[in-house]
Amino acid sequence: MPLYKNLNPKRRADKRTLERLLILREKLRNQIPARSQSKTLLLASWNIRDFDKPGFGARLDESLYYIAEIISCFDIVAVQEIYRDLAALNKLMEILGDNWKYVFSDAAEGRQGNQERIAFVYDSQKVRFGGLAGELVIPPLERKVKDEQGNTTTVLEHLGQIWRTPLICGFQAGWARFMLCNVHIQWGDSSADAPGRIREIEHIAKFLKKRSEDPTAWARKLILLGDFNIFSRKDSTYQVLEKAGFRCPEEFKEVYTNVARTKQYDQILLRERKDRFEVLSGGTFDFFETVFRDDDEETYKPYMVKKGDGSMYRSYSQWRTFQMSDHLPLWLELQIDYADEYLKTKLADA
Repeated sequence: MPLYKNLNPKRRADKRTLERLLILREKLRNQIPARSQSKTLLLASWNIRDFDKPGFGARLDESLYYIAEIISCFDIVAVQEIYRDLAALNKLMEILGDNWKYVFSDAAEGRQGNQERIAFVYDSQKVRFGGLAGELVIPPLERKVKDEQGNTTTVLEHLGQIWRTPLICGFQAGWARFMLCNVHIQWGDSSADAPGRIREIEHIAKFLKKRSEDPTAWARKLILLGDFNIFSRKDSTYQVLEKAGFRCPEEFKEVYTNVARTKQYDQILLRERKDRFEVLSGGTFDFFETVFRDDDEETYKPYMVKKGDGSMYRSYSQWRTFQMSDHLPLWLELQIDYADEYLKTKLADA
């Protein structure tokens, strides 16, 4: 449970926050399974829009409480679009409380990197960081070529830097030891099958397929998740993931993760193998049904100023996505208690 001690009901904004938190908590209880200590793992991925980029103004404290409330429903959350200045993330962690920890990447430089970080935020009472943490660097592609004399040589083809370097980390929860790779794939092209986006996804998927088959890998189980900027699972951007053996659970086949519910940008993908996780349930959560609702526009008009230049946002619907996000959190409930299976295996070996 997040820390609410700094909310003072005598202040109008805080009173509104407390009232909305009660409504938000009820909706979360109705839509997301209760967390357990050892039987299941609740995993989520959430692109929190420009968190917290100065050009769009700082988020209201109210928004941070709502974001913390949503995150606290899960055991571990992969977060994308964290700005290089960690002030907003640190404030969020203060609200979540001392049991919540994080691991984050360095900021991606250049226009393509957009000064973004990616991170894992997790409840250390349930999830333990395993020590593995690294930014994914794709090695050169090796090609065999023959010269005029028929001699074969190996040529290294450098694939280029991924715009925002993926973050891979190892964790343990209950019986489960697993690796998570958090990605934010190329943005900016209106084409569903943008060649650059396909290349990034393909290189990452092939690399992780090989890594998951490596007997010396930190863990056998590997989940690839994040914002892939995939328009539809019918597109080539998703098909290259399937070709590498990554699949989205059936629960996600018709799930759309942008606020408008028109795109399947975000994914949580499991490798097809015998010892993969068992999926129990999954879905998205639409926070705008309870906070920053359509009929709240008049309430928030005084806040709808871009802090940098003093101009107003074009619309309330745009402004509120910079308070919460233009993406919905995507989540999975996974079984992690395999005690019965283990005991049966022991008996079978007798």
